[in-house]
Amino acid sequence: MEEVVICAANAYEQKYYFNKDFSKIPQSIQDELHIICVLFTEEVGGIFAIGFDEEGELKFTTQAADEDYLYDDIAAGLLVSKIRATKQELLESLSLFYRVVILKEPIEGLLDQE
Repeated sequence: MEEVVICAANAYEQKYYFNKDFSKIPQSIQDELHIICVLFTEEVGGIFAIGFDEEGELKFTTQAADEDYLYDDIAAGLLVSKIRATKQELLESLSLFYRVVILKEPIEGLLDQE
């Protein structure tokens, strides 16, 4: 299995990307992910992506161009921590969706873990 990006925003090109493999996610959740990504890049700059790593764990990725001296690694880390804390329920639901719908894991075993 490889890394999968759900959505990403790019402050340099002012673009947003949403992976169509996740189109079954309710529109309200898609909208919230869009807002999270765009606000992140507006506040910190660079490129921000939400996805899953090879083990199926939710992952936030941030990066900046070498010549971007305004990008702040510390602010990016703090904002990622804030997103994880304030959007915990959304992120847990997203992980459950990924494991059940995309990875085809049985939901019964996943719900027992929580």
